[in-house]
Amino acid sequence: MLSEQSAVTVRATLPVVGAAIGEITERFYAGLFAAHPELLRDLFNRGNQAAGTQRQALAGSIAAFATYLVDHPDQRPDAMLGRIAHKHASLGIAPEQYAVVHEHLFAAIVEVLGEAVTPEVAAAWDEVYWLMANALIAIEKRLYEESGSRGWREWEVVERVAETADVVTFRLRPVDGGPVRDFRAGQYVSVRTELSDGARQIRQYSLSGAPGSTVRQISVKAVRDGATPDGEVSNHLHARVREGDVLELSEAYGDLVLDDATDTPLLLASAGIGVTPMVAMLARLAETGHRAPVAVVHGDRSPADHALRADHEAFVAKLPDAAAHFWYEEQAPANGRSGLVDLGDIAVPEGTRAYLCGPLPFMRAIRTQLIDKGVAPADIHYEVFGPDLWLAAQG
Repeated sequence: MLSEQSAVTVRATLPVVGAAIGEITERFYAGLFAAHPELLRDLFNRGNQAAGTQRQALAGSIAAFATYLVDHPDQRPDAMLGRIAHKHASLGIAPEQYAVVHEHLFAAIVEVLGEAVTPEVAAAWDEVYWLMANALIAIEKRLYEESGSRGWREWEVVERVAETADVVTFRLRPVDGGPVRDFRAGQYVSVRTELSDGARQIRQYSLSGAPGSTVRQISVKAVRDGATPDGEVSNHLHARVREGDVLELSEAYGDLVLDDATDTPLLLASAGIGVTPMVAMLARLAETGHRAPVAVVHGDRSPADHALRADHEAFVAKLPDAAAHFWYEEQAPANGRSGLVDLGDIAVPEGTRAYLCGPLPFMRAIRTQLIDKGVAPADIHYEVFGPDLWLAAQG
């Protein structure tokens, strides 16, 4: 994959580039948005840009990809590339946009590293970039072909349901009345909506309804945690979108999906709004009659904050060998558990495949506990809402 000469150069310069990658990505985004302000307005998540998480994710993925290339010269980190490609496809990223990114990324590298960027160094890192970019372009092309579309489709809100004080479920049907392509449980759609300042911002939301329906269902939590900027799109949807309104949706993407094996033990662990893909998975398992054990684990602030709780419990009850374990930090009922999720007394059969969704500290803790219980790291799958800051470590 990476030429021998470039591999030597990249290995020698990785410490220098890695130490400066944060500054490089900061200057990259500054230059990119100065030249193309429409990208910040209508493509990139302005909240993540303000918080700096998008820069961290980009830096981590570049460093992880380069490190993988020099450590495994005959392989490609397809798991990492696949996750990025699904996100890109849901945004409608086009091949020509990679040339724009290349221009501003390498301008930032030269600006930060100066004379250290010799022609040999520039050529080696150029090779790294285009190996990653061309791999993503190829995967995204396949995803677009499989989905049948790279564009946006208008969907009308046909029902709005308040799940909790800060979570609302929207059910939508296509405005054109055409057929609805099925999705796999655990996938998400991108939602594009025009905000009050004219920006057309995009966010991804897991599909929380059962596959096979002609209605798309998303459950949106209003982001108001004080630690980061309030969620522009989530708060807009809560405050302004009602039945009869129209949103633009992408096709479904995402690689956190169930396989069809009915004899595989499963563990579905979620926290907070991470419950959404798990409910869709449970609906699918109930529909297919999954026979093997299923452990359902969820943590939340309180029962009142547990979105889709009735669905969570109902689908578990439909499975022949499933058990739900819910932890609440406050007001735990008699049949619940108090505090943070702890798998200490949860049975995890040999061969269990685990699916995780929730805040990063939660998923890190659950992953560690699962590995301690003998679950293979390759059998632990996860979904991150927002920039994937875990990608470098797990790719």
